This record gives sequence, structure tokens and C-alpha cells, in this order.
Amino acid sequence: MNYSAFSTEELLKACVEPENSEAWEEFVRRFHKLIGAVVLRIARRWGETNPSVIDDLIQDTYLKVCAENCRLLRDFKAQHHNAFFGMLKVTAANAAHDYFRRRDADRRGSGKSELELSEVEAFVGDSHASGAAQIEREILLRQIDHVLFAASSPSAARDREIFWLYYRQGFTADAIAGIATFKLTVKGVESILHRLKRMVRQSLVEATGAVKVPSPAEGIPGQNPFTRGEGQS
Repeated sequence: MNYSAFSTEELLKACVEPENSEAWEEFVRRFHKLIGAVVLRIARRWGETNPSVIDDLIQDTYLKVCAENCRLLRDFKAQHHNAFFGMLKVTAANAAHDYFRRRDADRRGSGKSELELSEVEAFVGDSHASGAAQIEREILLRQIDHVLFAASSPSAARDREIFWLYYRQGFTADAIAGIATFKLTVKGVESILHRLKRMVRQSLVEATGAVKVPSPAEGIPGQNPFTRGEGQS
């Protein structure tokens, strides 16, 4: 099938079909340059020029796109002609910024018992954990949700919904801002996420001192052109 003639919306629908490698090839052809440009721009801002790091961040962006059985693609609703391009830019930028923030936080580490929210973020997304890991995951999710539920601000219910849309459903800040009922800009959504991240991290550190969170399984289950090989991070 000639996917190059498909509109963006038609291509996204084709990509979520099981094992449609041809559609994904067109997705990569159409959007790889955009993703690479965004990642490279963010990396340069952080003083990073290593090609292997750039490649890893591009792959991280594809992983975000494919997370939760391609939920980002399945739930996308275009608000205007170039809406998906904008959302993809935000997704790539978030992947890069998150990496460099975690890296800098690790470099500044002083040996204190501290829970990095990056660990929480990774484990929250690991919906395929099993056995003991699954039990630990469910306990952690309940702890996080308890913290969010206990917040006393007038917008606590809305903010809790936004938090889980971002960390469990794979929505970007741009996509959340596009939900009319929230009446928020992208910057407003990012501000809420930043505030909640700090609140959750602080609350969990105070409650447990340090939480050991297993790493999520690498790659994406099933047939997918973006699954990483062993040894990649």
C-alpha cells in the first residue's frame, strides 16, 4: 500500500494496526528528520554533541510514541492541520530534557538518601511487570496516588488527572493542553506537572527514606521497528 499518500491522521491509524511495518517505515521517513532536529537542538543547549547520545534520545522519542500500545497515536485528535507535528516536537523535547535533567541530577548527587522521580516515572510506565516487581509497582502506584489524592488545593482533582494522563497514559503536555475542559496552556500543564513531581518526590522520601524501584523491561513488546536490542538503555 502507498502510505506516502496518506494524510497524517490516516497514517497514525495505520501505524496502530498490528504488525504494520510498512506504515511504520513511512512514519519514520516522514517524521525522523523532525525528531532528530528537535533532539539535536535540545542536546546542544545542554552542551551535548555525542552522536550516540543523540541516537539514544531519538530512540527514546520513538519509545514514548509506542508506549502503552501506541496510546499517543490512538488517542490523538487533531486540533489543526499541523497539530501532530507540534505534539511530536514536544514529545521529542521532553525525552531529551528529561534525560539531561536526570544526568545532571546524578552528577550533583551527594550520597543522600533520595528518591529520584525519574525512577518513579520509569516504574509507573512498566505495565508489563510481573511477580514481585508487579507487587512493588502496585504498592508504589498506590503511594503516589495517595499523595496526589491528599493534596488540598482547589484544583487537586484536576491536577491528579493530569498527572496520570502524563505518566500512565503517555499524553504529552501539548496533548493535555488540547483537552478543552482543563482550560490550560502547555506552559500551565508543565507547571502543574513540575509542582506535582516535587510534591510526590518529597512525600515519598519523607515516608520511606529511599524507595528501591526496579528498572522497566527494555524495548516494546511485540513486533515493532523501534524495539531496542540488548544492552541499550
